[in-house]
Amino acid sequence: MSPESVSPPPLPVVWRPRNGRIAAYGFASVIVVGAVLMAVFLPDPFTLADRIAMTLLGLVIAGVLHLLGRCRVEADERGIAVVNPLRVHRYEWSQVLGVSLTESEPWAKIDFTDGVTVGAMGMQGSEKERTARQVRELSALIRRHGEAPEAR
Repeated sequence: MSPESVSPPPLPVVWRPRNGRIAAYGFASVIVVGAVLMAVFLPDPFTLADRIAMTLLGLVIAGVLHLLGRCRVEADERGIAVVNPLRVHRYEWSQVLGVSLTESEPWAKIDFTDGVTVGAMGMQGSEKERTARQVRELSALIRRHGEAPEAR
């Protein structure tokens, strides 16, 4: 199926990885439950401060995993937002040049008019067919909402 044959999805749309979110939030849940259980069942030489520290450590680790689980690409009428673990990149449609996904890359890359290329961790290369469809949909939106293509 060629990219041109994919019709753009209705806006707003959010693309998220499925497996990455399941892993991140699944492990976060296990770690928090484990930390709380360890805090409850720590033997007597450990104090209340130790128990609180154990629980807080579990929550900090869960917070880091949340940063990985929140990755996504959002598109609306104004443009796109690429939400990665530590940063959110927002661009208007006129600033977006294109999106690409090569087989060897861990996630899709989005090119912008200012020369910047941003890795879109919300489109994971490990989810091959699903991510290829997402990239085709985003490409169709870029063609529809971006600047007019140059004449060839």
